[in-house]
Amino acid sequence: MAAAQLTPAHLSERHRPTLDQALEAIRTRAYWSPHPEHPKAYGENGSLSAADGLAAHRAVLGSRFDLDQPGTDGWTGGEVSPYGPALGVEYPHADADVLLPAMRAGLGAWRDAGPETRALVCLEILARISARTHEFAHAVMHTSGQAFMMAFQAGGPHAQDRGLEAVAYAYAEQTRTPQEAGWSKPQGKRDPLELRKTFTPVGRGVSLMIGCNTFPTWNGYPGLFASLATGNAVLVKPHPRAVLPLALTVRIARDVLAEAGFDPNLVALAVERPGEGIAKTLAVRPEIRIIDYTGSTSFGDWLEANARQAQVYTEKAGVNTVVVDSTDDYKGMLANLAFSLSLYSGQMCTTPQNLLIPRDGIATDAGPKSYDEVVADLAAAVEGLLGDDARANGLLGALVNPDVKARLEAAAGLGEVALPSREVVNPDFPDAVVRTPLVVKLDGSKPDAEAAYMSECFGPVSFAVAVDSTAGALELLRRTVREKGAMTVGAYTTSPDVERAVEEVCLEESAQLSLNLTGGVYVNQTAAFSDFHGSGGNPAANAALCDGAFVANRFRVVEVRRPA
Repeated sequence: MAAAQLTPAHLSERHRPTLDQALEAIRTRAYWSPHPEHPKAYGENGSLSAADGLAAHRAVLGSRFDLDQPGTDGWTGGEVSPYGPALGVEYPHADADVLLPAMRAGLGAWRDAGPETRALVCLEILARISARTHEFAHAVMHTSGQAFMMAFQAGGPHAQDRGLEAVAYAYAEQTRTPQEAGWSKPQGKRDPLELRKTFTPVGRGVSLMIGCNTFPTWNGYPGLFASLATGNAVLVKPHPRAVLPLALTVRIARDVLAEAGFDPNLVALAVERPGEGIAKTLAVRPEIRIIDYTGSTSFGDWLEANARQAQVYTEKAGVNTVVVDSTDDYKGMLANLAFSLSLYSGQMCTTPQNLLIPRDGIATDAGPKSYDEVVADLAAAVEGLLGDDARANGLLGALVNPDVKARLEAAAGLGEVALPSREVVNPDFPDAVVRTPLVVKLDGSKPDAEAAYMSECFGPVSFAVAVDSTAGALELLRRTVREKGAMTVGAYTTSPDVERAVEEVCLEESAQLSLNLTGGVYVNQTAAFSDFHGSGGNPAANAALCDGAFVANRFRVVEVRRPA
C-alpha cells in the first residue's frame, strides 16, 4: 500500500478543533453547525460553486460509476428521477463472496489506528462531501424528489451534521475507558500485586447500511459514520431508486481511506439488480455484524427477527399525531401546521398525520373555534401557502414513487374531504408528479375511521380526527404511540394541566414532543447536536439519532493484562 498522504498530524491539524466543538455541542445541546446552509457559502477554498456542482452532476449522468472494488461481476442501474429524466448511471454489482472477505482484510489496521485517528479520517470524508454539497444536492433531488433547496440543505449540511454528530458520540464512548492503566493491589506485608492493562475498542466487523429512497444521506450518514468511527467496515446498500448520493459518498470515503494509508475496501457499495432483493440475503450473512435500516415497518420487523447475528438499528414507520386543545396564536398555529403538512409533500417520517381536535371545538385568541372551523381554516392556510405554483413546487418537491400517488388517491375515499389534493405543474420538469396535501375529516368514535387513522398513510395525507375531549385525545395519543409508534408528537394548549398531561404521555411512551410551535421551527424538523430524532422507545424506531446507545454497541472493549 502506498505511503499515507494524509498523516495523523495533518488530520489533527485540520479536524481536531471541529471534533472538539462537536463534542462540546452534544454536551451542551446548543445550536452549532460547521456546514453552511446557504448555497452562496460555497465556491471558494476548494468547494464547488453552484455552476460547478451542476456540471459535476451532469458529468456523472449516463456514465459507468467505477469504484475499483473487489468482486465486481457486472453492472447495474436504472434510477429514474421523480422529476422525469432517467439518470442512466451504471454501478458495479458485487459478488458478496469476494467483496466481504476483502472488506474484512483491512479491519486490523483500522482497529489499531485508534478512536481519534478514525474520527479524524471520518471528518476528512465529511469535509470532502461538504465541499461538493452542490453536486450532492442535485443527486439527492433527482433520486428523492425533494425540491432543490431542501435537497441542498437536508441532503447536504444537515446530513453532514448528523454524520459528524455520530462521529462525536462514537469518539466519546470509545474514549470513556482509558487506553491503558496500571493496577496495584496491596497485599499487606507482601509485595503488591501489579498489572499493566490495555483496553482496545474493537469493532464488531462488517456493518450493512440499508439506504432509503426519501433521505439517502440524512438517514444514511448516522449509521455509516457511527460504524466506521467505531472500527467497523461499512457495506452501503442503497435503495435501488436512490443510489447516486450514496455511491458518491462511498467513492469519497474510499479515496480518503487510501490517502490516509488504510484499506479503501473498508467502505464499499452493493447495488442490486432489478428485483434482486439483496438486502435480505446480505442481512443474514455471518460476516454482517451490524445493520442500519430506514424504511417500512414490515422489513424492519423482518430484520429484527431474522438477522440474529447482527446488532440491528431500525427506523421504521409510525403514526405521528398532533393534539389540538387550545392556542393563544391561532394564526401562527395554522401557518405552522400548514407548512408541516406541505413540506416535501408529507414524505417525511416526522410529518404529522393525525390531528386530534375536540368535536366541541377549541379556545383561541381569535375566539372559540368549532371543529369544522379549525379544519376549514387549516385547509385555507394550506391553500394560501401553496396557492402560487412556483412556491408550491419549492415546498412540495415531487412524489417519490407511484405508491405514494396511489395512497393519496385512495385516501380521498376514507372520509369527508376537507382539503382536496390538486395537481401542480412544474414548468422545469413537466413529467414530475406534484400534488398538494389532502386533508380528510374522520370521526374518531367510528370503528371504520379507526382503521384509517391507526395506520400510517405515507405521503401528503392527513386526518382531522374529531374526538370527544382533550382527555380522549390524550388516550388516543397514548394508544397510537404504544401500538403504532411515532417519530414526532405535537400539541397546542394554553392549559398548564393539559401541557403536563401530554408531556406525561410522551414520557411514558417515549415519544419526542413539540409544544406550541407557531414560528419558524416545525415539528418535522430536528437539529443535529441538539435534537434527538426518534427515541428508540416506541415501535417507530429501536434507536435514536444520535445518542450514546446508537454507537456504544457497535464495538466492544477488549482487555489485555500483563504483569507490571
